[in-house]
Amino acid sequence: MTPETQLEEKRFTNRVMEVCIRLTLIFLIVALCFEIIKPFMIIVVWGIIIAVAIFPLYSKLSLALGNRDKLSAILYTLVVLSLLIGPSIMIANSLIETSTYLAKGFSNGTLEIPPPAQNVRELPLVGEKAYAAWYQASTNLEATLKQNTAHIKKLGEAFISAIAGVGGGILQFILSVIISGVFLANSKQSHAITVKIASRLTDQEQGLQYTDLTTATIRSVAQGVLGVAVIQAILGGMGMYFMDVPGWGLWTVFILVLAVAQLPPLLVLLPVILYVFSVASTIPAVIFTIWSLLVSMSDGLLKPLLLGRGMETPTLVILLGAIGGMMLFGILGLFVGAITLALGYEIFIAWLDSRGMQEQ
Repeated sequence: MTPETQLEEKRFTNRVMEVCIRLTLIFLIVALCFEIIKPFMIIVVWGIIIAVAIFPLYSKLSLALGNRDKLSAILYTLVVLSLLIGPSIMIANSLIETSTYLAKGFSNGTLEIPPPAQNVRELPLVGEKAYAAWYQASTNLEATLKQNTAHIKKLGEAFISAIAGVGGGILQFILSVIISGVFLANSKQSHAITVKIASRLTDQEQGLQYTDLTTATIRSVAQGVLGVAVIQAILGGMGMYFMDVPGWGLWTVFILVLAVAQLPPLLVLLPVILYVFSVASTIPAVIFTIWSLLVSMSDGLLKPLLLGRGMETPTLVILLGAIGGMMLFGILGLFVGAITLALGYEIFIAWLDSRGMQEQ
């Protein structure tokens, strides 16, 4: 081996060592950054989603205030927090009152369940069974509880878990709204950075195209899935509030969860309808029933109007992506799944178009 070859091998070895050291340092920095941001990742992602979804309204507010972005962001944050905290306090008070009433009733032995009305028995499919179970609970609550101890224990655990989850979710959402206000105050810089990142992964034209597609998908899902779910929960909660249904706040939360999961709110409202028929007169009960049916079926009208509006990507692709993503990743998967499937669809269509151009 000549001295020149030995020198070249030594230089090559030094370069490999230097590259390995640099890659190791970069990996350590990236891993450390990930661990530092990990506790806040979900909150930050939700902040980005909220900022993107609310930006059209925010831009109108900023224009009305003379393009004062920071002032508009502060005003937006305060308004949204007030709209969020107010109903949250009402729902929390309803949950506390219901829990206190049940706890006192159990401890004092004074808990009573009103007997069912006769028209409950006339309901199709479930009338007889619902009437029998309800009547037994109203006449001998203690025996009924003993017969269903295992089921009641599971329901109690689920109830406590649901309350804790709702409280944690509200706190998380409050922090996300604050973070979204920060992103909106720096919306131009945030958009430019996003385009740069997408352009580095593809090219300048596709980077802007995919950024716009992601933005449109987030807004479509926010309007067509979460927006419809919130509307159904609010309308259902209003109906139960005016009918003075016990624990209406908890049922409203359940309606929201079902609507987000693309399940009919009637699954929650049907037992409530049975209760209303047993305690209220016929006309208010019928009105509440019609109202509940309209609330449950409203997504059939609202979703086609809001989901996929202003997008070239088919609505079915967005809906399937949202549902599949939620099944894999929870509520955040609504956006992750819809964005991923929309991007995959656009990439596939672009590949088909490029193949067609090559054959011509």
